[in-house]
Amino acid sequence: MQRRKPFQTSIALVLGLLCCVLQVQVQAGDETPERIEWKKAPIPLELAVGQEQRIEFPATVKVGVPDVLQSSLRIQSVNGTLYLLAHAPFGEHRLLVRELDSGRIYLFDITASEAGGTRHPIQITVAESNPAGDDDMVSGQPAERGSPGYIELTRFAARQLYAPTRLVKDRPGVIRVPVARDSIDLLRGGAIEATPLVAWRASGLYVTAVKLTNRTDQPQSLDPRALRGQWLAATFQHHRLLPRGDEADTTALYLISSRPFGVSH
Repeated sequence: MQRRKPFQTSIALVLGLLCCVLQVQVQAGDETPERIEWKKAPIPLELAVGQEQRIEFPATVKVGVPDVLQSSLRIQSVNGTLYLLAHAPFGEHRLLVRELDSGRIYLFDITASEAGGTRHPIQITVAESNPAGDDDMVSGQPAERGSPGYIELTRFAARQLYAPTRLVKDRPGVIRVPVARDSIDLLRGGAIEATPLVAWRASGLYVTAVKLTNRTDQPQSLDPRALRGQWLAATFQHHRLLPRGDEADTTALYLISSRPFGVSH
């Protein structure tokens, strides 16, 4: 019997496997982000004094702090996420947040009190627009509409890895982002080596393709519950790896997250 070769699989097999996508919800409770769509109207935000508020954006941002808040509000911006911590109560002030790659500006009307408001992280999303109208075409094909979901992003990543060059097409609104290709212990137990390959961003979601390799002389079953990190969905190309050195000791993993891979794992 001919052994399968995971990284030489045809696109037809890939798409067939993706029909059985396994999505794992690993964020729950207070860690589940509240998604707010930016519609050009200032977003009201009430902070709880002494409790850090996390706000996630589609890209890296820079924020200007009013002078009057310098001693009352701590702000840190890291990889597209703002961390706000109020040291004392204060009245309403407007915060301007600028997205570095696009120049888009977000407005927040923030206050702080002892009681505070939301305890959930906040995820800011931006609706995709199509200024060319319904007849817009990309590479001779109708442009895909709306913001891609978990399955669409997973299929997109798989096509980029496996499809013949002539079938690989960009998708409007899906932007490639840098990812470190250092080997990491992404799965508990140390038996599986994980190496990020490539990542993309679309409307506040990130998809990262990761190469998984069996380090041991024993077959390994892949279980999403063994994953470290905060992931919205995880899809294995195959659910079993043969022993190290076998042609089937390697497969791919597609991870969906609300933050860049380097922050989520």
